Amino acid sequence: MAGDDPAVLVNAADVLAYFGEDIGAMMALVDSALALNPNYARGWYMSGVLRLWAGQPDLAIEHEGASVRLSPRARIGTSLGLTGPAHFFARRFDEALPKLLLAVQGDPSFPLSYRYLAACYAHLGRLDDAREIVARLRSITSVVIPDASFLRNPEHRELFLSGLRLAAGETT
Repeated sequence: MAGDDPAVLVNAADVLAYFGEDIGAMMALVDSALALNPNYARGWYMSGVLRLWAGQPDLAIEHEGASVRLSPRARIGTSLGLTGPAHFFARRFDEALPKLLLAVQGDPSFPLSYRYLAACYAHLGRLDDAREIVARLRSITSVVIPDASFLRNPEHRELFLSGLRLAAGETT
């Protein structure tokens, strides 16, 4: 159904990837959407998201950049909420931090940005700041440490979760 509609392909890939379908196949689906319309800004953004989940942070930043160039004024997604985590997973915590701070400021109701920010602070050794962010996170959700199975790279998933555990004051 609608196999030639880039929006349908991208939306299907996003949902299916999040719920555990083969990430490589879902990236190929988005690539197909971009072949149909290489100027589809949201397609480039979602390609960046899938690349992030697949463990390709630098490619995620590149694809997000294409999205912003194609549609600099449209709110397609939280681009800083993509580039911040990408730098985080590349262990460029000092580069991730300002982007994550802006992502939280840009959408103060989005819990995932707070989680990345708390984990980033924890890995920087700034535990007081990390715990302050966890307190802010708890004001919008009771879930501090989520299921992170959407992150397919086990090292990235553990980096994220271990930072959250540190930030939340857990010892194990």
